[in-house]
Amino acid sequence: MKQNRKYAVTALGELLVDFTCSGESAQGNPVYEANPGGAPCNVLSMLSRLGDSTAFIGKVGDDMFGRMLKDKAARQGIDMSGLEMDKSIPTTLAFVQKLPNGDRDFSFYRKPGADIMLTSEEVERHKELLENTSIFHFGTLSMTDETVDRATREALTIAKDNGAVISFDPNYRAPLWGSVDEAKEKMAFGMQNCDVLKISDNEIALLTGKGVRPDGTTDPGEIDEGMRILISRFDIPLAFATLGADGSKAYWQGRSVFVPGFKNPDTIETTGAGDTFCACALHFILRFGLKDLDEDKLKELLTFANAAASLITTRKGALAVMPSKEEVQAYIDRYNR
Repeated sequence: MKQNRKYAVTALGELLVDFTCSGESAQGNPVYEANPGGAPCNVLSMLSRLGDSTAFIGKVGDDMFGRMLKDKAARQGIDMSGLEMDKSIPTTLAFVQKLPNGDRDFSFYRKPGADIMLTSEEVERHKELLENTSIFHFGTLSMTDETVDRATREALTIAKDNGAVISFDPNYRAPLWGSVDEAKEKMAFGMQNCDVLKISDNEIALLTGKGVRPDGTTDPGEIDEGMRILISRFDIPLAFATLGADGSKAYWQGRSVFVPGFKNPDTIETTGAGDTFCACALHFILRFGLKDLDEDKLKELLTFANAAASLITTRKGALAVMPSKEEVQAYIDRYNR
């Protein structure tokens, strides 16, 4: 991994508004709060809270929501010089509904949304952000449509050509895909090109048929089998499987490490938990690299990342309310880990 770069992590992808339910009005109608969101920027926000330099490439509408997002992200310390403002296409919106089992259901307003209109030419215009980063991070939501898919591939090429470590999170959202097969194809592309993979138990099951029982609970043995399939197929140096409240596992050089999760009764919603975990994992990779790892370091990484992910579930939204390093450590100490 290239050190002493201007940016520790540069990410490309969606920046949008997550409307999360905040109760009911006096008339009995649901009231939604406009929270800044989008997985790549959530990751960058947590990294910034941990003291890492970050930059973002993406597109929002030149509207009230787009301007709010740019301002909120910049306030987190993210370099937003790579953000394009589209004067004709509105900012993408997502409405998030919490399900009885604690999971979430998403309704997207993105046909089109500004984030899918990012072009290769615009990426080229901001290539210095990719040429001067230690890690480049992306997901599949910037590959759902042809224009932004080309932009993502252009950014990936520039980052790889300049020696960046490549981080990938599938972040599967079924409503945004024309078919499951198309989503799997783009996930495979990301895994073929990444050095670091963060993937959820549900995504492992989707890709391999392993990991989740019919009742929705995680099968730890099958998680390992599913991860072996993916790591072998795509030759992934370092991979993380997130298991919701049950914890997470790391896979590196033929060995695996498991750390249980922090189950907090004050959990409100799970939005941003995976992004927070991913950011913490990248923070440790910046510290140790991909080669100088061992079981103790991976346990430390997973414990910190699990704690941070649990903390964010006690707050509404993610991007603007990420915990500090001190808050995460105090949380770990509270559980005597």
